[in-house]
Amino acid sequence: MTITHHLRVHRSEENLAREGQLAWHIAQVAADPVPVPAEAVDMVVGRVIDNAAVAAASLTRRPVSAARQQALDHPVSIGGRGSTVFGCPVERRTSPEWAAWANGVAVRELDYHDTFLAAEYSHPGDNIPPIVAVAQHVGADGAALVRGIATGYEIQIDLSKAISLHAHKIDHVAHLGPSAAAGIGTLLGLPVETISQAVAQALHTTTATRQSRKGEISTWKAYAPAFAGKMAVEAVDRAMRGETSPSPIYEGEDGVIAWLLGGPDAVYEVPLPAAGEPKRAILDSYTKEHSAEYQAQAWIDLARRLHDEGAFDPADVESIVLHTSHHTHHVIGSGANDPQKYDPTASRETLDHSIPYIFAVALQDGAWHHVDSYTPGRAGRADTVALWRRISTAEDAEWTRRYHSLDPAEQAFGGRAEIRLADGTVLTEEIAVADAHPLGARPFARADYIRKFRLLAEPVLTPEEIERFLALVQRLPELDAAEVRQLTIVAAPGVLASAPAPKGLF
Repeated sequence: MTITHHLRVHRSEENLAREGQLAWHIAQVAADPVPVPAEAVDMVVGRVIDNAAVAAASLTRRPVSAARQQALDHPVSIGGRGSTVFGCPVERRTSPEWAAWANGVAVRELDYHDTFLAAEYSHPGDNIPPIVAVAQHVGADGAALVRGIATGYEIQIDLSKAISLHAHKIDHVAHLGPSAAAGIGTLLGLPVETISQAVAQALHTTTATRQSRKGEISTWKAYAPAFAGKMAVEAVDRAMRGETSPSPIYEGEDGVIAWLLGGPDAVYEVPLPAAGEPKRAILDSYTKEHSAEYQAQAWIDLARRLHDEGAFDPADVESIVLHTSHHTHHVIGSGANDPQKYDPTASRETLDHSIPYIFAVALQDGAWHHVDSYTPGRAGRADTVALWRRISTAEDAEWTRRYHSLDPAEQAFGGRAEIRLADGTVLTEEIAVADAHPLGARPFARADYIRKFRLLAEPVLTPEEIERFLALVQRLPELDAAEVRQLTIVAAPGVLASAPAPKGLF
């Protein structure tokens, strides 16, 4: 059973009681001790594997190395055992908020982990680093960690179903701060009052503009969710000490809805689990087979299929129009009116948000690689640039409707490709969801998460470390506190030494 929270702006004189505020209702969900269903537990394990996989692949990238160095330059706080940092020896610890920071950047850097798309889009796996960091620091067991992660997913996905942030140019991590705070609250078994204060504080400190995903996309794209996770850890700490937060944070006349979202007359209907209702939202999310923006996943699969079928030579293409949703057209397509999306010298972060580039490369190569598909040499190839600039997107009302559908059987993230060849032939192909989607041609299951982990980890972890981590993580619900503290990946000798080690203030 789902309850719907009616969310609107309240004037100050209305004096909205705390028990009527969304932050309070989120906290009630977090504090509910309902067991996590077996299928959701299985998916939690899969997503922890997925996070570790993409973190392994990014260990030597400069943004990840910088964040790791920042974390390692801070000592373990005196109130706990500290938390591990991806790549470092298990015994090398830092304070939990800095572990959340470093590990969050590692997970997010390659844009290669899970996703949920509705009114807002999100990467709910971003909840895992801060929740794991706190679990390690306080000595929580695997069962508590699973419950915390299930809450993080539930809250971020529920908020994403109801409240669009990007429509108001607010970055999607504004849903992540509250969800991570709620997940930590579940992990620690905190009371509703404390969790609600942490949720409100986390929201207040994690609202930012979408410029981080516009124009020349910077390395902050990877840092933004890590910052939200770090703020969530700190918000929980402050709330546990009895400190309060702006209230009502969502509903106040100078609050988030009134000034950052839909304005004083806006109304949102937020679905939340009723008391005693299991937290199953993780099952509504889906991971990425390819290292690119999620809206590109299905298009990569279609391009691979066209390549394999060999129905035409990409060199003979006169134009390709990808008829797709409003979001895909305006965010990663030609509708963004962003010249960077056609620039062969653009950053990797920009290229993975350019569907014309991605479709061109996947069509030519019949494959997509998290490193090779983004190199300057690959982006600058003359035949690729020529094809790339013949590809555009167009908004299609039906694909937009399906993109926003809350019916999983109807929701779609692809579209229809119209390919015009030089001889006048027009080919039309379409795809609704990525092959790895739960309704796709090859839905991801445990074996696929393990395969992805092995693929990405083999260049940077020893075979023994790969097997150690996989054996441990697949026992996640049964782990004791000591084993939870081993829940990390340790780089092979020399790997981190080869990474940049930038110096800063700390």
